[in-house]
Amino acid sequence: MSFLFRRFMFYFTAFFIAITFNFMLPRLMPGDPVEALFAAAQGRMDPAQMDAVREMYGFLDGNIFMQYLAYIKSVFTLDLGPSVLMFPVSVSEVISNALPWTLFLALGSLIVALTIGVSIGAYASYRRTSLFGQIAPPLLAFISNFPYVVTALFLFYFFALQLEWLPLAYTYDPSLDPGFTLEFIGSVLKHAILPVGSMVIVGIATWVFNMRNAMINVLGEDYVTMAEAKGLSSVRVMSRYAGRNAILPVATAIAMAIGFSFAGSIMTEVVFNYQGLGNVLLKGIVARDYPLIQAILLILVTAVLTANFIADILYVWLDPRISN
Repeated sequence: MSFLFRRFMFYFTAFFIAITFNFMLPRLMPGDPVEALFAAAQGRMDPAQMDAVREMYGFLDGNIFMQYLAYIKSVFTLDLGPSVLMFPVSVSEVISNALPWTLFLALGSLIVALTIGVSIGAYASYRRTSLFGQIAPPLLAFISNFPYVVTALFLFYFFALQLEWLPLAYTYDPSLDPGFTLEFIGSVLKHAILPVGSMVIVGIATWVFNMRNAMINVLGEDYVTMAEAKGLSSVRVMSRYAGRNAILPVATAIAMAIGFSFAGSIMTEVVFNYQGLGNVLLKGIVARDYPLIQAILLILVTAVLTANFIADILYVWLDPRISN
């Protein structure tokens, strides 16, 4: 318990450092974000509201410490104020509309990459002397070394621009009304093929090598040798005996991968104009929408810290010796 408490305090401290950075961000930038908000509103806001907006963003009269406490309160109460870019829509509403699409990309690509990578890694380790076992892992490692953006741009140019097989942008066909219909779901899946595919290509090698290394260690155990001596099929030995035990170390890496997939989806969304947090973040930076930028950066930091803390919990659960 002391180990988990120490890790929790570490991540909680890191979270507060992120909050502090967010608090200082608009104060270090040139100009006044509140005045920028009123200018962007183009007469839709009453100048008498300026003091209320300043208070909402933490620009209060008084010392910097009181402003910091007011900002922390706004973070924990999710009172993030209106967005400059989409005024008078609140930042919370903008994020709630974009976040599900980012989660869809991040978790969808992670599940696909994990399933394919673990399967290839298990087979490549069991047949490591075959042509497939010697060629597949290094080939996938070479392909996966390309950054998200480069892979996304290549797929975008080849499959969307040249062949015109897949959509260029958006999360679904704008002419469709959102709903649980086969046409809408099919459009969502079709528009997700390229962004998800680019993230799978980049991330798949990690799972191939994780599973391959874990399987090679397990294949030398006595119970695997006994299973083979019994004449069990290769598929059964690989899945029921070796694979089940080799998957445990891989499981601890899944939580950490969630955070990195989340960050990777942010960059991929910009390339494909996918209507998630990445697209909103880019527009917010162009519009100098400080409240929106702060909120998205805080979400990214929170996702990575939470994923790492979950990984620490899994480590303790799988190997209790770590807590000592």
